[in-house]
Amino acid sequence: MAKSSSVWGIEIGQSALKALRCKLVDDEVVAEAFDFIEYPKILSQPEAVPEELIAEAILQLLERNEGMTDKICISVPGQSGLSKFFKPPPVEVKKIADLVRYEARQQIPFELSDVVWDYQMMPGSLVEDGYALDSEVGLFAMKRDQANRQLAPFDEGNLEVDVVQLAPIALYNMVAYDRMSERLEGEIFNADDPPPSSVVLSIGTDSSDLLVTNGFRIWQRSMPIGGNHFTRQLTKDLKMTFAKAEHIKRNAREAVDPKLIFQTMRPVFNDLVTEVQRSIGFFRSIDRKAEINELLITGNTVKMPGLAAYLGKNLGFEVHTLDRFNRLSGDDVLSIPTFRDNATTFAVCYGLCLQGLGVGQIHTSLVPQEIITQRMIRAKKPWTVAGLAALMFGLSANFYFAQNSWNKSHDDIWKAANAEVVSMESYATDHRNQDTELDKKLTYLNAVGQEIAGDAEDRLAWMELIRGVNQIIPHGKYEGVEPGKMPTAKEVPYEDRIDFHITSFETKHFDDIAPWYEKRKSRFKEENADWLRLMDVQKAADGEVAVEDTGPTGEAWVIELQGYHYYNNPERVGLDGNNHIRRYLTTAFRDPSLLPPDVQNRIIELPDPKDPANTIKYTPKEIGITYPLLLNIENVITDSIPNPDYEPPATTTGVAVVATEPVEGEEPQYFKPRRMDFVFQFVWNQTNHSERMEARRLKAEEEKAMQQDGQEPGDEEMDNSVATNP
Repeated sequence: MAKSSSVWGIEIGQSALKALRCKLVDDEVVAEAFDFIEYPKILSQPEAVPEELIAEAILQLLERNEGMTDKICISVPGQSGLSKFFKPPPVEVKKIADLVRYEARQQIPFELSDVVWDYQMMPGSLVEDGYALDSEVGLFAMKRDQANRQLAPFDEGNLEVDVVQLAPIALYNMVAYDRMSERLEGEIFNADDPPPSSVVLSIGTDSSDLLVTNGFRIWQRSMPIGGNHFTRQLTKDLKMTFAKAEHIKRNAREAVDPKLIFQTMRPVFNDLVTEVQRSIGFFRSIDRKAEINELLITGNTVKMPGLAAYLGKNLGFEVHTLDRFNRLSGDDVLSIPTFRDNATTFAVCYGLCLQGLGVGQIHTSLVPQEIITQRMIRAKKPWTVAGLAALMFGLSANFYFAQNSWNKSHDDIWKAANAEVVSMESYATDHRNQDTELDKKLTYLNAVGQEIAGDAEDRLAWMELIRGVNQIIPHGKYEGVEPGKMPTAKEVPYEDRIDFHITSFETKHFDDIAPWYEKRKSRFKEENADWLRLMDVQKAADGEVAVEDTGPTGEAWVIELQGYHYYNNPERVGLDGNNHIRRYLTTAFRDPSLLPPDVQNRIIELPDPKDPANTIKYTPKEIGITYPLLLNIENVITDSIPNPDYEPPATTTGVAVVATEPVEGEEPQYFKPRRMDFVFQFVWNQTNHSERMEARRLKAEEEKAMQQDGQEPGDEEMDNSVATNP
């Protein structure tokens, strides 16, 4: 039977059956229906038959509420079960179950196979990175035969109970949701400074449940005193029937002698206060940091005149009767006189509904596992039967078609045809194998031919790049030194040498260069501004605004040069160190025409593939070099270079010569120039001779068109090369 979204909370008391149906509407709990069915006799009376009275009450509940297809949660008295709370040591959360099982064996005085039990970590437990560091676990149990007895009346009425909960725990769910929700949602539990606690006293017919909670922690005890004790006291002392004593107890103020009635019941009042004081005293002895600020009383016995005032006076707490619920809506139910008159007895039902709706703090259940398993099997039986029927139908259909096909394809019918097919298959296989061999040979010959007769320009691309890079790296012009030769330290001191020494040439290919550029975009902007400032070519004075460079895209290579230079004389303020790299190396890769006159002419000359005797001059951009970047800003370090002209002093046999500082005019053993290392990168879009020639042809046509339009050719290109990013 399909369940609806509503929940019935049912409490089978000693004097009446209470039931409340609720549902969630926009995260608000709404009461839809209720029922209050009093038994003809109290279940604990000697002449009463509890099984028959409960069965009749459930039958009335079914008759008054047709269908009862909702989820059903019931309570059992607190003294029928066991509630234990313990603090496990810091442990992984997944190992809590093993600790609880061990604790259950220690706490439950029966074999676990004879007990229905469940557990839950309490609210406010501290869990970090999968470890329970400061937590408390609640263990709840009851004997299996007791659980079955509680479920028996519902089984007879064909009602499936989904949740079985102890009445004190249902009371906790009600108080936590109705009165402590803000605390539980907004506070972090601090065991050293806990929030104030409330005492909840539920006075039943034959017993009472006392609960102390601050929302995060619970302490619970059942007391063997209830409303019947007041009735029995009247029966004993005033010599009247039980029914008459019950009536006088409920209407004591209207009795002929109210004072006599209250005096007669005073011993029971005193016993109740004593039990409550003893329970609270024991709780305070085990939790000395707890602070109790109120007493909440529930149960129909609290309607007895003077009871609330007597408890407040003798216990010293502010007493509140739970005759209304702050967060329960549904005026169609709450405004009914019967509900208002008995509202104090619906606290447990309200707590059961909260658990069934999933908004209660504790969601354990004491329904035996074998019953849950039986229900799952019963729910799956129709689907299992349907699946088996579909399987049988499929097998039967498959057998029919297979048999029919077999009759048409018997070996005797197709024997000759199969022989022909096998023969033809063998013949076809031989030809396929021969065709495969010939196809492999053709593929090989095509590859060889393509390699021999293919475009040789692409094979020259890397040699052209390396030759071009080598040509555009600046080399200084030194007086008295033949171009292309390295001067000696005497001819040109190291700190006066413009030359760059390249120690590493690394490459990396990118299918899409855009992500690489995006990571270095800010560095490009900084380096571009420094270069423009150093070379004094920025056109900001003319009022031009630089256009944002979108950067390279598509397939490209990144070339990285690592090296060093010695042009680091500190007296050359602004021209040494990193500025020397920008002034010469960056300029050579961006626009060699801007290089200072103290370097050799840096023009890229590459052989003409069609006439190797001739060379063609290119700019770095024409061979695909763009976006040069001084990657890192380094500091100058002192190098040590051996002096080839140094001659060690003569030694005398057996006498050690102590090294001394070089005498003026003598050759030093080492030169100590200031060296700066650098990492330099640029983007290379691979090009060949034909592509470069085609680009020049298109550029010439564009310049010709611009001349016809009256614009000076090259203006736009120069603007973009200077005013924009590299």
